[in-house]
Order: sequence, then structure tokens, then C-alpha cells
Amino acid sequence: MKFLAITLIVHRPDPVTAVLAPTHERFREVLDNAVLAEELGFDGFGVGERHERPFLSSAPTVVLSHVAALTRRIRLFTAVTTLSLLDPVRAYEDYATLDHLSEGRLDLIIGKGNGTAQRELFHVTPEDQWDRNAESYEVFRRLWRQDRVTADTRFRPPLKDAEAWPRPYQRPVRVWHGSATSEESVDLAARYGDPLFSANVTHPVEPYAELVRHYRERWEHYGHDPAAIAVGAGSAGLCVARTSQEALTAYRPVFESNLAFQRSAGLPVVFETLEDFVARGSALIGSPEQVIDKVHRYHERLGHTVLHVTADAGGLPAARHRASLELFQSAVAPTLRREIPDPPFAWAPVLPAGTARTPAA
Repeated sequence: MKFLAITLIVHRPDPVTAVLAPTHERFREVLDNAVLAEELGFDGFGVGERHERPFLSSAPTVVLSHVAALTRRIRLFTAVTTLSLLDPVRAYEDYATLDHLSEGRLDLIIGKGNGTAQRELFHVTPEDQWDRNAESYEVFRRLWRQDRVTADTRFRPPLKDAEAWPRPYQRPVRVWHGSATSEESVDLAARYGDPLFSANVTHPVEPYAELVRHYRERWEHYGHDPAAIAVGAGSAGLCVARTSQEALTAYRPVFESNLAFQRSAGLPVVFETLEDFVARGSALIGSPEQVIDKVHRYHERLGHTVLHVTADAGGLPAARHRASLELFQSAVAPTLRREIPDPPFAWAPVLPAGTARTPAA
């Protein structure tokens, strides 16, 4: 099993102290967390893309380029690249450049995105967002594989024998399809034989397991080898401690503050208590043994071989969050790496034939 640390760069007052950090400090925290993730042995670091409050993740390529300069080994993920909002040619140029700068460490997780404000910002409607996502991905995919592309597109000017530069470093880049609730994303992933990344955050496991089941059915429908399937899954929170009571005590103020925020903002509340959140949600809160057991239980339903945890403290004291990440890597990850297989492809960059990669310093 592989492990990612991911941030959406949420920027709102600390759920416990109510202090809002300056924007530049929040970005600095993201960079520090990326360096820490590499030091602790995580396999990937991901940055989301959102174009509305309370997120600062509107330019993931810029943030990941800085992360690439500060790290040497860890793979760089987007979580997710909102192709329904983007011109696929411009997105290709940005990500191909980032892939060169990182020496082939880039993975993309794409999705249509969510949120009314960002749809309105880009003049995307609920009715056309899925068609936009599919069209953008099809053009993006061809640009990465073909030197010249002709495409009769609906949502951007058509392409005729078009070139996009720079040409790729990885040929091709690996693209995951992020899915929270929609069969459209699942079907697109299965059609092209791409891996799936289940959000697995907001609800209990059942709806996510149903989407993964549908993905596997569609995968076989399109004639792909079932042994080549790769699924990733998220988690809703992280607090690993020596005992379950210690973990619950540390996380309770965070949960209660987040619950109060959800209610005040009129957001739907799925888990009314911390105990229910831990029991029925994907949050990894407890002793190492409890966290290992929960990941196994989710693996039985999802069959995932990649897991993401939050890179941010999210209201936990910084020292507590670091201790949680350290304990996860020392007492949880080694067991899961032994007992759950890796995805069925090389984690190292996929390079063109005859291309040698410069060894990392």
C-alpha cells in the first residue's frame, strides 16, 4: 500500500483557537508539511484545486512547483485538477512544465470539481459540467500522447493540427479520476483504463463502495484486465496516539468546532458525535492497532491500494499533529505496506524508451 498526505489549503479560522493565520503563513505551512511528508516517508504529497472560499488552492501547479524544488523523492499529486473549469490546452502546458521541473514525479487526480461559486466564476453550469469534464480530459489526454492534435471541441475553440509545448517528460503522465458521488467520473475512468480515487470522506463507506463496484463492472465492460485495476481512497481525519482514549481526547475539540461550523453554515451534518464519526466514518482516530484494523475493513469494501491522509493539523496542536504523522509512519504504515498490496504499476516515473532519468540528489 502507498500513502499520500494531501491538503486542500483550507483557509479559515483555526477551529479551536478561532485565529485566522495570514495567507502567506498558510502557504508556508503547506510547504513545511510537504517537506515533512517526504522526511517521514510518505509516497506522495497532494494539493487540491478550488476557486472559492475558504480555499487558497486556486493555483496548484504553482504550489506543487515550489514543493518540487524543496523535495527530491516524493510524488506530487493534484487533488483534484478541475478539468471541467479549465482550458485543456492551458492545463496541459502547466502540468507538462511541472512534470519536467519535478523530473517526472507528477500524478494527476482529475475531477469536475464542486461548488456553486467556482462554477459561476467560470460560467460552468450543473447541466454542462460533466460534458466539459469529459471533453477537457479527452483533449488533455491526446495532447499528452500526440505531437499534433485535431479536435472538434464544443467548449473551447476547435483544434486543427495543434501543437502544445513543452512535450512531455512522462509519456504518458498517470491520471487518476477523483469521484465522490457520480457514476460519470467512474465511467470515464473505466473507459480509458485509468485508476480511480474515491473521495471517501463525507459519508460512511457504503456509497463509495457502490461507486467502486460500478467502476469494476464498467472496467470489465470496456474490456480491461481486472488485475490492472487501481483504486485510491481518502480519509476524513487523522489522529494516531498510543491509546484510543488519548486520540479521542486530542481530537474532540477539533470535531466539536467543525460540527459547530457545519451547523452555523447550514451544511448537512452526517455525524452528530465524535464516536459516530470514528465508528462509521473514514477518520483514522485511535491507537495504531485500531487504525490498522479500520484501513483493513475499508480495504475489504473498496479494494484500495493507495490511501490519503490529511497533511494539515486542522486544529490539532502542531506538535500533536506531527506526533500523529510520525506514529502513523512508524507503527501503522509498515504493517499496511506488508499486508495490503501496492497498485499494479511502478511508482517511479514512466519515461520514454531510451530516456535516462537524472538521479535525485
